[in-house]
Amino acid sequence: MALLEVSELVTEFHTRAGVARALDKVSFTLERGRVLGIVGESGSGKSVTAFSLINLLEHPGRVASGKIMFQGEDLCQVSQKRWSQLRGDRIAMVFQDPMMSLNPVIRVGEQLAETVQIHKKVSRAERQELVINALKRVGIPAPRERMRAYPHELSGGMRQRISIANALINNPDLIIADEPTTALDVTIQAQILYEMKELARDSGTALIWITHDISVVKDLADELCVMYAGRVIERGPVDQIIGQPLHPYTRGLIDSLPHAENHGKRLYSIPGGAPPLLSLPEGCTFRPRCTRATERCTQVPPVFMLDGREHRCFHPLNQS
Repeated sequence: MALLEVSELVTEFHTRAGVARALDKVSFTLERGRVLGIVGESGSGKSVTAFSLINLLEHPGRVASGKIMFQGEDLCQVSQKRWSQLRGDRIAMVFQDPMMSLNPVIRVGEQLAETVQIHKKVSRAERQELVINALKRVGIPAPRERMRAYPHELSGGMRQRISIANALINNPDLIIADEPTTALDVTIQAQILYEMKELARDSGTALIWITHDISVVKDLADELCVMYAGRVIERGPVDQIIGQPLHPYTRGLIDSLPHAENHGKRLYSIPGGAPPLLSLPEGCTFRPRCTRATERCTQVPPVFMLDGREHRCFHPLNQS
């Protein structure tokens, strides 16, 4: 049985202007110790997916239908009390900005110790030992000294490591990371990505890594979900998707990356922009920006299986 199985998940935002469907029948599975990357432009539904999975949607957002099965338990049906037991213990989240998740007036060690205290009945000495071990796991030097620091006394990379340590301190089964390295320089980013991959491999913790930059997950993820306008338009092993994408949108994301062959040249960009959720195009939502679109694309593409991968395109790139 998969650790996490998301089936036909629909999330909507009810506004005065109408109902915006932010997630449209999103489905994927995740096994223990595996890393799932979710990529797409801003507004594609990546962060809404994360907040839906962990029940942190703010009004007027709500999960309208679908299932989120976690270890055989449907999270769409559990009580708030049960969510309080799960969050921070079995399921943890790392946010994009660590200063939004760390209290600026409480020492780092106290914040991590509180995460343990909420879910585990252990002595003060045991809590301190768990905090030190968590800081060591994310590569924090001199962890005993860092425990006494306030978040604002640490660098951005150090604060993000603290946030990751806070997420993994109770050895969760699942960590959801929402673009946690976006504001960091590439050296620190590479270190954190390596540490997270080692964490998943060594501890069996499953990881969902959300990013707009497909190059971030190419060496981290085992599987990739490409999202556009609230739909998963391509899903499969990361090396296959990056090596031979099926959907034109995925191809566009890859072509927009800088590499040796386009050094000094103007980078490619997908024409147009992501559509507003309140006025999505008829049929395939990528149709207005796609050079392969035909009259058939005015219909909503179903999920096709090709070479063991899922995609939503009537004209995949390996066909004429």
